[in-house]
Amino acid sequence: MVIDKIKKVNKAEKSVKNEKASDMLIGKWVKCDNCKEILYKDDVHKNFSVCPNCGKHFRLSARRRIKQIADEGTFEEIGADILTKDPLSFEGYLKKIDALKEKTKIEEAVKCGTCEIYGEKVVLAVMDGNFMMGSMGSAVGERITLAIETSIQKRLPLIIFCVSGGARMQEGIVSLMQMAKTSSALAKHNEAGLLYISVFTDPTTGGVTASFASLGDIILAEPDALIGFAGPRVIEQTIKQKLPEGFQRSEFLLEHGFVDKIVERKDMKNTLYNLIKLH
Repeated sequence: MVIDKIKKVNKAEKSVKNEKASDMLIGKWVKCDNCKEILYKDDVHKNFSVCPNCGKHFRLSARRRIKQIADEGTFEEIGADILTKDPLSFEGYLKKIDALKEKTKIEEAVKCGTCEIYGEKVVLAVMDGNFMMGSMGSAVGERITLAIETSIQKRLPLIIFCVSGGARMQEGIVSLMQMAKTSSALAKHNEAGLLYISVFTDPTTGGVTASFASLGDIILAEPDALIGFAGPRVIEQTIKQKLPEGFQRSEFLLEHGFVDKIVERKDMKNTLYNLIKLH
């Protein structure tokens, strides 16, 4: 199947002699991990980065997510100057961060700011799994806390799109302290009577799940997102039992009351707008 589709591209582009140019053409295709279909990238992007064949939700960068959710031209970033530190002098850590910045053009694993959703002003924080798998270090915790405090100060609803592998091991106990800091800020947000919507995307695990991600007034999730603290294999080894089918997926958590609603990406902006207006 893959070879057939590549042959079609080569046949349509017989005039292309340069090998590098041919590689660029092949690079316009992406394989769906779920249905194994080969898809044209532009078609996937036009479909909200969702497989048009099986509905698999591909992982999104923060930039693309913001483009889908925020009204055009309304996003104003906050906390961009809060950058990664190396509190434990972990060997090679900052070099790895610098290499990631160069490769991804991303400064940290979360982007925060104010924006509008169909004219309704909100504070929006979007985590990015392309940077250290969305792990939460001191900079991520500080940016999230700043977003919460901005929401309180401006009396605006707060929306956080979560994706994370957990606490950032290179920052040790400092990364774990971000769980308490963000949770404490959300307690003040709750006392102020403001709306907080948390959105689980694939995957949301570890210290992020165990802190701000699970504290939303309303918790939404994308279809088939992995959500949990420890991984299924670790849990099975600990309890010595086979886990149920679909354990830690959005649908399982909705059935057991941990998630309020599963929302497809194409409907996410409208759903958020309706919840904001309802509040």
